Amino acid sequence: MRSLSGASQAWIAVLALGSFTSTVGCAKVGEIQGKKAFKAANAAYQQQDYKKASEYYADTIAAAPDTPTANQALFFLGNSLDNQYKPSKKGDAVNDAFLTRAVDNYQKAAERLSSSADPADKKLGKLSLEYLVASYGADKLNDPAKAEPVVQRMIQLEPTEPSNYFALAKIYEDAGAYDEAEKMLLQAKAAKPNEAAVYMTLAGYYNRQGRFDKTIEALEERAAKEPNNAVAFYTIATYYWDEAYRDFKLKDAEKKDFVAKGMTAVDHALQIKPDDIDSTVYKGLLLRLQANLEKDPAKQQALLKEAQGLSEKANTMRKAKASGSAP
Repeated sequence: MRSLSGASQAWIAVLALGSFTSTVGCAKVGEIQGKKAFKAANAAYQQQDYKKASEYYADTIAAAPDTPTANQALFFLGNSLDNQYKPSKKGDAVNDAFLTRAVDNYQKAAERLSSSADPADKKLGKLSLEYLVASYGADKLNDPAKAEPVVQRMIQLEPTEPSNYFALAKIYEDAGAYDEAEKMLLQAKAAKPNEAAVYMTLAGYYNRQGRFDKTIEALEERAAKEPNNAVAFYTIATYYWDEAYRDFKLKDAEKKDFVAKGMTAVDHALQIKPDDIDSTVYKGLLLRLQANLEKDPAKQQALLKEAQGLSEKANTMRKAKASGSAP
């Protein structure tokens, strides 16, 4: 094989360099075009012109598909398509295609952005997963089986974020997998034991299941974590009132017990915040319920009179608040 002369090798090197420079130049041009399209897309997105925005975001990705700008554009393209989908037109091929394409872009955005070191990218990655879960909801694709692994991925990425556990618990509850739903809510409590929302969500779940004892247990756990929060004790009182008032299967003795416990809770709330309107109202409601259960006419009238006084007090506080004269 004949060897190449020094001049020939130099010429090949020049040709190679020219090819590399051309490639880099094309990539740079594509990146500039992508950023220009991204700017136009964002302007259309802010104006809620999602049709035009989706076209520009698609142009952004096509111009420079492997850039950070394109990665962000994937989320916004998905969301622009998502916003063009109308649940009322479900079944229409064109309309359904918006959602199918939205899901595809949310998935790509989540894959690329969730692992990014950039906080802005991570935020968009999280949003991509959240919107992906929403896309599988009952009003859209109605496919909880596909939503489940997405939420599990969200939990892996943010193991201390309770809302991710709440989302997975809802999927399980809607599917009738109640043990799994409860397990997720208990994991949320373990992840953020000082978060009020954890206990309120857990209480709501138990209440829907008709497990009143567990409902109150969750609410009391929350109050124990927030001993100076009047709302925590007021909330317990509202649940006791609701159960005593609405559960017709309860015997009078059980109703009296719930009313008494509700009164204890609301009195505690008023000790913390004496001018709390909601607590004042519910104390009056509990007194009226207590009066209905009272056999002694004199005691009954006394309870009703006290309840009326609290009702008037609450109205006075409302008017003072509305006029701006409340302390």
